[in-house]
Amino acid sequence: MTGAGTPGAPVLDTCRDVVTPEGVSLRLPAAGPMPRALAWLVDFAVRGATFFAVSVVLGLLGKAGMGPLAIALFVIFWIYPIAFEALWNGLTPGKRLLGLRVVAGNGAPVGWLAAIARNLLRVVDMLPFGYTIGLLAGFADPWGRRLGDMVAGTLVVHTPRAAAPRAVAAQAAMASPVPLLPHEQAAVIAYAERAPRLGMERQVELAELASPWLGARGPVAIDRLHAIANGLLGR
Repeated sequence: MTGAGTPGAPVLDTCRDVVTPEGVSLRLPAAGPMPRALAWLVDFAVRGATFFAVSVVLGLLGKAGMGPLAIALFVIFWIYPIAFEALWNGLTPGKRLLGLRVVAGNGAPVGWLAAIARNLLRVVDMLPFGYTIGLLAGFADPWGRRLGDMVAGTLVVHTPRAAAPRAVAAQAAMASPVPLLPHEQAAVIAYAERAPRLGMERQVELAELASPWLGARGPVAIDRLHAIANGLLGR
């Protein structure tokens, strides 16, 4: 079950509130057009520098390097954002530098299909020039989404730089002992981020809801949830 901010919410409140099936409330601080544009410029610079370096090397091959250069152009400018977002938990170098992340509309990590859809639709967002449609959509949408995000069901959010809980950072990343659905992954991450603000009894109470698949109780369950959250966040 997913809840969202109402149309009557204050204009400056760009946070999207969602509730996972487990009843965990998530508050997603949506990013506006400006930080997203800066992140895009950083990624464009990275891609441009990479393509320049590759073109210099392949240029030494003469005509034989033209085919590989065309493939490199496609990979660098199209596969780059898709692969980074799908494999790096919604991050690209530019988004990481600006403290942004792409997530699913329910706060779960973005998947391959969503990453492909939102990036392919950049072609439409760029029309007629200079990202005009994307910018207009971003300013009109309560959460700053361009058309690609609306179709893919994704959201670009701010990642609080101070939100890395000390308790989470202290645990080495580990994989979940069982496969987790997207909303379950979001619930684990939300727990890890909220835990430092909860009393120990409440932390244990919530952690033990996952005891059947964690195989642990008490403080051990807390530590394992933190470690799994680190794994999901790529820490």
